[in-house]
Amino acid sequence: MKKKLPKLKSDAEAKAFVAAADLADYDLSGLLPMRIEMKPKDKSVNLRLPEQLLKAVQQKAKRLGVPYQRFILMALERALQREPR
Repeated sequence: MKKKLPKLKSDAEAKAFVAAADLADYDLSGLLPMRIEMKPKDKSVNLRLPEQLLKAVQQKAKRLGVPYQRFILMALERALQREPR
C-alpha cells in the first residue's frame, strides 16, 4: 500500500518534500495534471472585483500557500480545462 501525500502549505514546503521524498512510494492517483508556464507573461489584465470576492480569493490563496494572483490564474485555467469542447 502506498503512502498518502502530506498536506503542504506552501511552495517552499512542496519543493523541500519533492527534493527529499521518493515519489514512487506515494499514491499519486488523485493528482491532476497542471500546465506550468516557464515563459514570462506578456499581457496584463486590470479587473475590478467586489471587495468581498477579492478578500475571499486572497484568504483561499493564503490557505493554499500561493499568491492570490497565481490562485486566480489557476482558477481560470481549471475552468477552461473543464469546458466542453
